[in-house]
Amino acid sequence: MSILEVNNVNKNFGGLKALNNVNLQVDAGTVHAIIGPNGAGKSTLLNCFVGRLEPDTGSVTFDGQSLLGIKPFQINQLGVSRVFQTPEIFGALTLIENVMIPAFAKRDGAFHMESWRSVASEGDLHAQAMEMLSDVGLDAKAEELAGQLSRGDKRRLELAMCLVQNPKLLLLDEPTAGMSRGDTNNTIDLMKRIAQRGVTMVVIEHDMHVVFSLAEKISVLAQGTVIVEDVPEKIKGDPRVQDAYLGGAHL
Repeated sequence: MSILEVNNVNKNFGGLKALNNVNLQVDAGTVHAIIGPNGAGKSTLLNCFVGRLEPDTGSVTFDGQSLLGIKPFQINQLGVSRVFQTPEIFGALTLIENVMIPAFAKRDGAFHMESWRSVASEGDLHAQAMEMLSDVGLDAKAEELAGQLSRGDKRRLELAMCLVQNPKLLLLDEPTAGMSRGDTNNTIDLMKRIAQRGVTMVVIEHDMHVVFSLAEKISVLAQGTVIVEDVPEKIKGDPRVQDAYLGGAHL
């Protein structure tokens, strides 16, 4: 059963056609990867899922409800969370404070920093935040400033910030970008644990080690169009993928 359906989505920026009649279905409880060369439209497509961009034409439906025309925080409250290419955290706040903020926003709607005093006094949210930090292996650093973390730990913190919102759909835009191989493998293990909970994930990633370690289905985007969608075993040998994505090199 599909939890996310994208039908005939088009997006232009002036004379540039960033998305060209994109069709995509993501089954509930699966890990679905979107790959393609730089400039293929992958991040633009994700922005259409979370309300940062509005498609020129087409539809985006999550769990039976249209995501078009509603604000990002409203989409988040429906159960959609996103991890960005560059970790978006509050560097001057502690890890526990970072995780409590999205928990508060999920519960009460759009978050304003003047509400921080009430957030800090929320015992239930504090307990939830500590549980999420424990899940990602950062509970021992709960009172440290987030800006002092390594790249890999910042990514894990951002995942905790998403998980505390109890998402149905987790969107990850290059979650291992800039990581060492050790941090990458640790992040793969964490994402596998998240998937085992039944959280649906859409992953944009250039690292094929990550893609083939996680994905149950892969969509290949090139020049704004999905050129093929299939299981990983068939994607590896598809000549259309090799030509569009790697210039004929083998995956």
